[in-house]
Amino acid sequence: MPIKPILLLGNPDLYKVCEEVKQSELESVQSIMADLHDTLFDFRARYNAGRAIAAPQIGVFKRIVYMHIDRPTIFINPVLSGMSDRMFELWDDCLSFPDLLVKVRRHKSCHIEYRGLEWKQQTLDLEDDLSELLQHECDHLDGILAVQRAIDSRSFALKGQRSPATG
Repeated sequence: MPIKPILLLGNPDLYKVCEEVKQSELESVQSIMADLHDTLFDFRARYNAGRAIAAPQIGVFKRIVYMHIDRPTIFINPVLSGMSDRMFELWDDCLSFPDLLVKVRRHKSCHIEYRGLEWKQQTLDLEDDLSELLQHECDHLDGILAVQRAIDSRSFALKGQRSPATG
């Protein structure tokens, strides 16, 4: 599958709310997943970063998230719930603004319900980095970017300007 261009910060399409995938569209999800995979791995090769990508980042406005940490996982129509009261701060990055970091607050844990490629309903309890990652990706499905979740006006940094010691 071809590598798709990633929509970048400033593109108004990134603020679109995505439509749910219908079971009748499941066959097309295979090709979308392949495009997401190839695009994510191309990004990784160029930037040495990237754990997941949401379909709207490649101009597909369907509720699909592709994650590849130790194996590929596809989240179709994901819904987050059970957000913990406990929050944590982190410098978030995004494929749509590869040189920018944004300090945000995310829930320490949450629950996700989604469908897989076989259309079976699945659930996961997420904590820490996986909780943060899926919150970020699901935000994309709702047209929300990390820059909109910035803690304050000083919560922006260029990656090259951050030292590992300052986190």
